[in-house]
Amino acid sequence: MNEQDQWEFENRRINVSALPDMMDVELTQISPRYRVVNLSITAAVVIILVAILSFLRFQTFMVVPFNLNAFYPAIVTGVCSLGGLNLIYHFFADKKIKYCLREQDLVMQQGLFLRKIACQPILRIQHIELKRGPVERSVDLATLQVFSAGGSLHTFEIPGLRLNDAQRIRQYILSHKELNAK
Repeated sequence: MNEQDQWEFENRRINVSALPDMMDVELTQISPRYRVVNLSITAAVVIILVAILSFLRFQTFMVVPFNLNAFYPAIVTGVCSLGGLNLIYHFFADKKIKYCLREQDLVMQQGLFLRKIACQPILRIQHIELKRGPVERSVDLATLQVFSAGGSLHTFEIPGLRLNDAQRIRQYILSHKELNAK
């Protein structure tokens, strides 16, 4: 008997209804501080823009090159409207960002209107990074970026994690990604 006769190709059919439901995963919400930070940044940007526009409109020591008097109410209304929409979006959308670390994978869910669920097997994670800007550092938060094997861009990122949680998740993945799947 030759080697080719000993090996047989199998491709069994999978019963889809018997598979576990992805939505049965118990997900953990990110830190509520993330939402507060996003709302605060949006409010601060709107206030600063309106203050700059008001200063330009009502200052007396230089001539503004265009007729700001005519456009001032429309511009301020536009800035406030966009800022209000951004506030409403972050108020509801940031609550929807959730994650779950399991033995074999990392699951992340986000999206207010379009729900996105990403599941990355730990064995396929090439590397994982903690990202912290000045605002995140000031409130003790971090963003965890997950890079999968075969891709140059990150697969997904989980924002708004408490620094200790992000460090523990990163360390778990780094110490378990080399283990074989059970």
